[in-house]
Amino acid sequence: MTGPIIITGGGTGGHVFPMQAIGDELLARAVPAQRLRYVGSRRGQEATLLAGGAIALTLLPGRGLRRSLSPGALLANAASATRLVGAVMMAVWKVARWRPSAVVSVGGYASFAVSFAAVLWRRPLVLVDFDAKPGAAHRLLARFATTRCTAFPTDDPHAVFTGAPLRHAITSMDRSAPSRAAARARATPPIANHRVVIVVMTGSLGARRVNHAVTALAAQWSSREDVTIVHVSGRRDFEEVTRNAPVTRGLDYRIVAFADMVELWQYCDLAVCRAGAMTIGELTALAIPSLLVPLPGAPGDHQTMNARVLVERGAARMVRDADCDAARLASVLDEMMEPSNRDAMAASARSLGHLNATIRIVDVLLGVAA
Repeated sequence: MTGPIIITGGGTGGHVFPMQAIGDELLARAVPAQRLRYVGSRRGQEATLLAGGAIALTLLPGRGLRRSLSPGALLANAASATRLVGAVMMAVWKVARWRPSAVVSVGGYASFAVSFAAVLWRRPLVLVDFDAKPGAAHRLLARFATTRCTAFPTDDPHAVFTGAPLRHAITSMDRSAPSRAAARARATPPIANHRVVIVVMTGSLGARRVNHAVTALAAQWSSREDVTIVHVSGRRDFEEVTRNAPVTRGLDYRIVAFADMVELWQYCDLAVCRAGAMTIGELTALAIPSLLVPLPGAPGDHQTMNARVLVERGAARMVRDADCDAARLASVLDEMMEPSNRDAMAASARSLGHLNATIRIVDVLLGVAA
Protein backbone atom coordinates (compact mmCIF):
# COMPACT_ATOMS: atom_id res chain seq x y z
CA MET A 1 0.00 0.00 0.00
CA THR A 2 1.10 3.54 -0.64
CA GLY A 3 -1.51 6.06 0.47
CA PRO A 4 -3.80 5.66 3.48
CA ILE A 5 -7.00 3.67 3.65
CA ILE A 6 -9.92 6.04 4.10
CA ILE A 7 -12.95 4.85 6.07
CA THR A 8 -15.87 7.16 5.36
CA GLY A 9 -19.48 7.43 6.44
CA GLY A 10 -21.36 8.54 9.47
CA GLY A 11 -24.16 10.79 10.53
CA THR A 12 -25.66 8.26 12.95
CA GLY A 13 -24.35 5.68 15.39
CA GLY A 14 -25.53 3.01 12.98
CA HIS A 15 -22.81 4.17 10.59
CA VAL A 16 -20.15 5.28 13.06
CA PHE A 17 -19.88 1.97 14.94
CA PRO A 18 -19.17 0.03 11.70
CA MET A 19 -16.52 2.61 10.77
CA GLN A 20 -14.94 1.99 14.16
CA ALA A 21 -15.19 -1.78 13.75
CA ILE A 22 -13.37 -1.65 10.39
CA GLY A 23 -10.74 0.69 11.77
CA ASP A 24 -10.11 -1.53 14.80
CA GLU A 25 -9.77 -4.62 12.60
CA LEU A 26 -7.26 -2.87 10.35
CA LEU A 27 -5.23 -1.88 13.41
CA ALA A 28 -5.39 -5.49 14.59
CA ARG A 29 -3.94 -6.51 11.20
CA ALA A 30 -0.89 -4.34 11.99
CA VAL A 31 -1.87 -1.57 9.58
CA PRO A 32 -0.27 1.51 11.22
CA ALA A 33 -2.70 4.13 12.51
CA GLN A 34 -0.97 6.78 10.38
CA ARG A 35 -1.97 4.78 7.28
CA LEU A 36 -5.65 5.04 8.21
CA ARG A 37 -8.09 7.92 8.26
CA TYR A 38 -11.73 8.41 9.18
CA VAL A 39 -13.72 10.97 7.18
CA GLY A 40 -17.20 11.98 8.33
CA SER A 41 -19.49 14.96 8.78
CA ARG A 42 -19.28 17.83 11.23
CA ARG A 43 -22.98 17.34 11.99
CA GLY A 44 -22.78 13.60 12.69
CA GLN A 45 -22.04 11.56 15.81
CA GLU A 46 -18.57 10.71 14.51
CA ALA A 47 -17.32 14.04 15.86
CA THR A 48 -18.01 12.67 19.36
CA LEU A 49 -17.53 8.92 18.93
CA LEU A 50 -14.38 8.84 16.79
CA ALA A 51 -12.46 11.95 17.82
CA GLY A 52 -9.34 11.57 19.93
CA GLY A 53 -8.54 7.99 18.93
CA ALA A 54 -5.48 6.53 17.26
CA ILE A 55 -6.94 7.05 13.78
CA ALA A 56 -7.07 10.65 12.53
CA LEU A 57 -10.54 12.08 11.88
CA THR A 58 -11.39 14.59 9.16
CA LEU A 59 -14.85 16.23 9.23
CA LEU A 60 -16.52 17.69 6.16
CA PRO A 61 -19.39 20.20 6.06
CA GLY A 62 -22.90 19.01 5.33
CA ARG A 63 -25.98 17.26 6.64
CA GLY A 64 -28.63 14.91 5.28
CA LEU A 65 -31.59 16.00 3.15
CA ARG A 66 -35.08 16.20 4.64
CA ARG A 67 -37.65 14.13 2.76
CA SER A 68 -40.43 16.69 2.74
CA LEU A 69 -41.82 19.34 0.40
CA SER A 70 -42.69 21.78 3.17
CA PRO A 71 -41.24 25.29 2.79
CA GLY A 72 -38.98 24.78 5.80
CA ALA A 73 -37.66 21.51 4.42
CA LEU A 74 -37.04 23.01 1.00
CA LEU A 75 -35.04 25.86 2.52
CA ALA A 76 -33.07 23.43 4.70
CA ASN A 77 -32.37 21.22 1.69
CA ALA A 78 -31.13 24.18 -0.34
CA ALA A 79 -28.66 24.95 2.44
CA SER A 80 -27.71 21.26 2.66
CA ALA A 81 -27.09 21.12 -1.10
CA THR A 82 -24.76 24.12 -0.82
CA ARG A 83 -22.83 22.44 1.98
CA LEU A 84 -22.68 19.20 -0.01
CA VAL A 85 -21.03 21.03 -2.91
CA GLY A 86 -18.49 22.39 -0.44
CA ALA A 87 -17.93 18.92 1.01
CA VAL A 88 -17.38 17.43 -2.46
CA MET A 89 -14.87 20.15 -3.37
CA MET A 90 -12.99 19.60 -0.11
CA ALA A 91 -13.05 15.81 -0.57
CA VAL A 92 -11.78 16.06 -4.15
CA TRP A 93 -8.86 18.17 -2.96
CA LYS A 94 -8.02 15.92 0.01
CA VAL A 95 -8.27 12.65 -1.94
CA ALA A 96 -6.00 14.13 -4.62
CA ARG A 97 -3.50 15.02 -1.90
CA TRP A 98 -3.75 11.76 0.08
CA ARG A 99 -3.84 9.40 -2.95
CA PRO A 100 -5.47 6.69 -0.79
CA SER A 101 -4.75 3.04 -1.46
CA ALA A 102 -8.48 2.41 -0.99
CA VAL A 103 -11.68 4.08 0.21
CA VAL A 104 -14.31 2.09 2.08
CA SER A 105 -17.75 3.66 2.54
CA VAL A 106 -20.30 2.47 5.09
CA GLY A 107 -22.97 4.84 3.78
CA GLY A 108 -24.81 7.75 5.28
CA TYR A 109 -24.89 11.27 3.93
CA ALA A 110 -21.30 11.88 5.07
CA SER A 111 -19.89 9.24 2.71
CA PHE A 112 -20.91 10.58 -0.68
CA ALA A 113 -18.29 13.32 -1.07
CA VAL A 114 -15.28 11.09 -0.41
CA SER A 115 -16.68 8.18 -2.44
CA PHE A 116 -17.31 10.52 -5.37
CA ALA A 117 -13.75 11.82 -5.08
CA ALA A 118 -12.43 8.24 -5.07
CA VAL A 119 -14.27 7.55 -8.32
CA LEU A 120 -13.02 10.81 -9.82
CA TRP A 121 -9.38 10.04 -8.96
CA ARG A 122 -9.73 6.33 -9.85
CA ARG A 123 -8.96 5.05 -6.38
CA PRO A 124 -10.32 1.61 -5.33
CA LEU A 125 -13.75 2.04 -3.74
CA VAL A 126 -15.44 -0.57 -1.55
CA LEU A 127 -19.09 0.00 -0.62
CA VAL A 128 -20.46 -1.69 2.49
CA ASP A 129 -24.25 -2.04 2.24
CA PHE A 130 -26.03 -2.78 5.52
CA ASP A 131 -29.63 -2.71 4.31
CA ALA A 132 -31.53 -5.07 2.03
CA LYS A 133 -32.00 -1.98 -0.18
CA PRO A 134 -28.86 0.22 -0.29
CA GLY A 135 -29.12 3.94 0.40
CA ALA A 136 -29.32 6.53 -2.36
CA ALA A 137 -25.62 7.42 -2.30
CA HIS A 138 -24.53 3.80 -2.67
CA ARG A 139 -27.08 3.07 -5.39
CA LEU A 140 -25.67 6.00 -7.34
CA LEU A 141 -22.05 4.92 -6.83
CA ALA A 142 -22.46 1.14 -7.16
CA ARG A 143 -21.63 0.98 -10.88
CA PHE A 144 -18.31 2.73 -10.25
CA ALA A 145 -17.27 0.78 -7.15
CA THR A 146 -14.48 -1.79 -7.22
CA THR A 147 -16.69 -4.11 -5.20
CA ARG A 148 -19.57 -4.17 -2.71
CA CYS A 149 -19.87 -5.99 0.61
CA THR A 150 -23.45 -6.75 1.60
CA ALA A 151 -25.11 -7.59 4.90
CA PHE A 152 -27.85 -9.59 3.15
CA PRO A 153 -27.61 -12.29 0.48
CA THR A 154 -27.54 -10.86 -3.05
CA ASP A 155 -27.61 -12.09 -6.63
CA ASP A 156 -25.19 -9.35 -7.72
CA PRO A 157 -22.10 -11.12 -9.14
CA HIS A 158 -20.00 -8.06 -8.32
CA ALA A 159 -20.92 -8.13 -4.62
CA VAL A 160 -19.56 -10.19 -1.72
CA PHE A 161 -21.97 -11.37 0.98
CA THR A 162 -20.08 -10.64 4.21
CA GLY A 163 -22.66 -9.64 6.81
CA ALA A 164 -22.59 -6.32 8.68
CA PRO A 165 -19.49 -5.20 10.61
CA LEU A 166 -20.19 -5.27 14.34
CA ARG A 167 -18.48 -3.90 17.42
CA HIS A 168 -16.02 -6.17 19.21
CA ALA A 169 -18.25 -5.97 22.30
CA ILE A 170 -20.95 -7.72 20.28
CA THR A 171 -18.86 -10.29 18.45
CA SER A 172 -17.07 -11.31 21.67
CA MET A 173 -20.21 -11.55 23.81
CA ASP A 174 -20.82 -14.80 25.69
CA ARG A 175 -24.55 -15.56 25.81
CA SER A 176 -24.23 -19.02 27.31
CA ALA A 177 -26.68 -19.89 30.09
CA PRO A 178 -24.17 -19.24 32.92
CA SER A 179 -23.15 -15.86 31.46
CA ARG A 180 -26.76 -14.80 30.99
CA ALA A 181 -27.59 -15.81 34.56
CA ALA A 182 -24.61 -13.80 35.80
CA ALA A 183 -25.73 -10.77 33.78
CA ARG A 184 -29.22 -11.02 35.29
CA ALA A 185 -27.69 -11.13 38.75
CA ARG A 186 -25.70 -7.95 38.00
CA ALA A 187 -28.80 -6.02 36.94
CA THR A 188 -30.22 -3.44 39.33
CA PRO A 189 -32.30 -4.89 40.86
CA PRO A 190 -31.38 -8.47 39.87
CA ILE A 191 -33.69 -10.28 37.44
CA ALA A 192 -35.07 -13.65 38.49
CA ASN A 193 -33.97 -16.49 36.22
CA HIS A 194 -37.52 -17.81 35.70
CA ARG A 195 -38.63 -14.60 33.96
CA VAL A 196 -38.60 -14.11 30.19
CA VAL A 197 -36.75 -10.85 29.55
CA ILE A 198 -38.21 -8.68 26.77
CA VAL A 199 -36.04 -5.72 25.79
CA VAL A 200 -37.76 -2.87 23.92
CA MET A 201 -35.36 -0.58 22.05
CA THR A 202 -36.31 1.71 19.17
CA GLY A 203 -33.38 4.13 18.99
CA SER A 204 -31.87 6.98 20.97
CA LEU A 205 -34.99 9.14 20.59
CA GLY A 206 -37.45 6.26 20.80
CA ALA A 207 -40.64 5.60 18.84
CA ARG A 208 -43.79 7.18 20.23
CA ARG A 209 -46.29 4.63 18.94
CA VAL A 210 -44.20 1.72 20.19
CA ASN A 211 -43.69 3.44 23.53
CA HIS A 212 -47.43 3.96 23.96
CA ALA A 213 -48.13 0.34 23.00
CA VAL A 214 -45.56 -1.03 25.47
CA THR A 215 -46.87 1.13 28.32
CA ALA A 216 -50.38 -0.20 27.62
CA LEU A 217 -49.01 -3.75 27.39
CA ALA A 218 -47.39 -3.36 30.81
CA ALA A 219 -50.79 -2.40 32.22
CA GLN A 220 -52.40 -5.40 30.53
CA TRP A 221 -49.70 -7.74 31.86
CA SER A 222 -49.41 -6.08 35.28
CA SER A 223 -50.01 -9.33 37.17
CA ARG A 224 -47.60 -11.52 35.20
CA GLU A 225 -44.80 -12.90 37.34
CA ASP A 226 -43.02 -14.67 34.50
CA VAL A 227 -41.96 -11.62 32.46
CA THR A 228 -39.51 -8.73 32.76
CA ILE A 229 -39.91 -5.82 30.32
CA VAL A 230 -36.91 -3.53 30.01
CA HIS A 231 -38.33 -0.54 28.17
CA VAL A 232 -35.68 1.73 26.64
CA SER A 233 -37.97 4.63 25.87
CA GLY A 234 -35.45 7.01 24.29
CA ARG A 235 -34.70 10.43 25.72
CA ARG A 236 -37.55 12.25 23.96
CA ASP A 237 -40.40 10.23 25.50
CA PHE A 238 -38.85 9.21 28.80
CA GLU A 239 -40.78 11.64 31.00
CA GLU A 240 -44.09 10.83 29.33
CA VAL A 241 -43.53 7.06 29.52
CA THR A 242 -42.50 7.30 33.17
CA ARG A 243 -45.49 9.48 34.00
CA ASN A 244 -47.93 7.02 32.38
CA ALA A 245 -46.31 3.86 33.70
CA PRO A 246 -48.85 1.51 35.30
CA VAL A 247 -48.65 0.13 38.81
CA THR A 248 -47.66 -3.52 38.42
CA ARG A 249 -48.38 -6.31 40.92
CA GLY A 250 -46.28 -9.07 39.41
CA LEU A 251 -44.75 -7.79 36.21
CA ASP A 252 -41.15 -6.58 36.45
CA TYR A 253 -41.38 -3.41 34.34
CA ARG A 254 -38.30 -1.22 34.03
CA ILE A 255 -38.10 2.07 32.14
CA VAL A 256 -34.82 3.69 31.13
CA ALA A 257 -34.20 6.61 28.79
CA PHE A 258 -31.01 5.18 27.33
CA ALA A 259 -28.98 2.06 27.99
CA ASP A 260 -25.80 0.23 27.12
CA MET A 261 -27.27 -2.28 24.68
CA VAL A 262 -24.32 -4.60 25.16
CA GLU A 263 -25.44 -5.06 28.75
CA LEU A 264 -29.10 -5.57 27.81
CA TRP A 265 -28.37 -7.95 24.93
CA GLN A 266 -26.36 -10.04 27.39
CA TYR A 267 -29.51 -11.25 29.17
CA CYS A 268 -32.26 -10.49 26.64
CA ASP A 269 -34.60 -13.35 25.63
CA LEU A 270 -36.81 -11.47 23.15
CA ALA A 271 -36.42 -8.03 21.56
CA VAL A 272 -38.92 -5.47 20.28
CA CYS A 273 -37.03 -3.17 17.90
CA ARG A 274 -37.02 -1.11 14.75
CA ALA A 275 -35.42 -2.88 11.78
CA GLY A 276 -32.32 -0.79 11.14
CA ALA A 277 -29.45 -2.69 9.59
CA MET A 278 -27.11 -2.61 12.59
CA THR A 279 -29.88 -3.66 14.95
CA ILE A 280 -30.62 -6.57 12.61
CA GLY A 281 -26.91 -7.42 12.52
CA GLU A 282 -26.64 -7.50 16.31
CA LEU A 283 -29.86 -9.50 16.81
CA THR A 284 -28.82 -12.18 14.32
CA ALA A 285 -25.21 -12.37 15.51
CA LEU A 286 -26.46 -12.88 19.08
CA ALA A 287 -29.32 -15.22 18.06
CA ILE A 288 -32.01 -13.06 19.72
CA PRO A 289 -35.59 -13.64 18.49
CA SER A 290 -37.25 -10.33 17.68
CA LEU A 291 -40.52 -8.59 17.02
CA LEU A 292 -39.66 -5.92 14.46
CA VAL A 293 -41.64 -2.69 13.96
CA PRO A 294 -40.07 -1.07 10.87
CA LEU A 295 -39.73 2.70 10.83
CA PRO A 296 -42.51 4.10 8.62
CA GLY A 297 -41.26 6.42 5.92
CA ALA A 298 -37.69 5.11 6.00
CA PRO A 299 -35.97 5.83 2.66
CA GLY A 300 -36.99 3.18 0.15
CA ASP A 301 -38.89 1.44 2.97
CA HIS A 302 -35.61 -0.34 3.63
CA GLN A 303 -36.49 -1.27 7.21
CA THR A 304 -39.49 -3.30 6.03
CA MET A 305 -37.26 -5.04 3.51
CA ASN A 306 -34.72 -5.79 6.27
CA ALA A 307 -37.43 -7.19 8.51
CA ARG A 308 -38.87 -9.40 5.79
CA VAL A 309 -35.54 -11.18 5.37
CA LEU A 310 -35.70 -12.28 9.02
CA VAL A 311 -39.42 -13.05 8.93
CA GLU A 312 -39.04 -15.25 5.85
CA ARG A 313 -36.29 -17.23 7.61
CA GLY A 314 -38.31 -17.60 10.82
CA ALA A 315 -35.99 -15.43 12.93
CA ALA A 316 -38.48 -12.63 13.64
CA ARG A 317 -42.09 -11.50 13.58
CA MET A 318 -43.11 -8.15 12.09
CA VAL A 319 -45.82 -5.66 13.06
CA ARG A 320 -46.42 -2.49 11.07
CA ASP A 321 -46.03 0.72 13.05
CA ALA A 322 -49.64 1.66 12.29
CA ASP A 323 -50.82 -1.67 13.76
CA CYS A 324 -48.64 -1.54 16.85
CA ASP A 325 -50.84 -1.55 19.94
CA ALA A 326 -50.96 -3.48 23.21
CA ALA A 327 -53.31 -6.16 21.91
CA ARG A 328 -51.13 -6.92 18.89
CA LEU A 329 -47.93 -6.94 20.93
CA ALA A 330 -49.48 -9.25 23.52
CA SER A 331 -50.68 -11.70 20.88
CA VAL A 332 -47.36 -11.89 19.02
CA LEU A 333 -45.13 -11.92 22.11
CA ASP A 334 -47.19 -14.64 23.81
CA GLU A 335 -46.66 -16.83 20.76
CA MET A 336 -42.95 -16.02 20.65
CA MET A 337 -42.49 -16.82 24.36
CA GLU A 338 -43.45 -20.45 23.88
CA PRO A 339 -40.14 -22.25 24.57
CA SER A 340 -40.20 -24.27 21.34
CA ASN A 341 -40.96 -21.19 19.26
CA ARG A 342 -38.30 -19.14 21.02
CA ASP A 343 -35.67 -21.83 20.46
CA ALA A 344 -36.58 -22.21 16.79
CA MET A 345 -36.44 -18.44 16.21
CA ALA A 346 -33.08 -18.20 17.97
CA ALA A 347 -31.67 -20.95 15.75
CA SER A 348 -32.97 -19.19 12.64
CA ALA A 349 -31.49 -15.88 13.77
CA ARG A 350 -28.16 -17.60 14.40
CA SER A 351 -28.15 -18.96 10.86
CA LEU A 352 -28.30 -15.38 9.54
CA GLY A 353 -25.67 -13.97 11.90
CA HIS A 354 -22.09 -13.22 10.87
CA LEU A 355 -19.72 -12.76 13.78
CA ASN A 356 -16.75 -12.58 11.38
CA ALA A 357 -18.25 -9.97 9.03
CA THR A 358 -15.68 -7.29 9.87
CA ILE A 359 -12.84 -9.73 9.19
CA ARG A 360 -14.34 -10.63 5.81
CA ILE A 361 -14.86 -6.96 4.87
CA VAL A 362 -11.26 -6.09 5.75
CA ASP A 363 -10.09 -9.11 3.72
CA VAL A 364 -11.93 -7.65 0.72
CA LEU A 365 -10.61 -4.16 1.41
CA LEU A 366 -6.97 -5.22 1.69
CA GLY A 367 -7.38 -7.36 -1.42
CA VAL A 368 -8.26 -4.35 -3.58
CA ALA A 369 -6.00 -1.74 -1.94
CA ALA A 370 -3.66 -0.24 -4.50
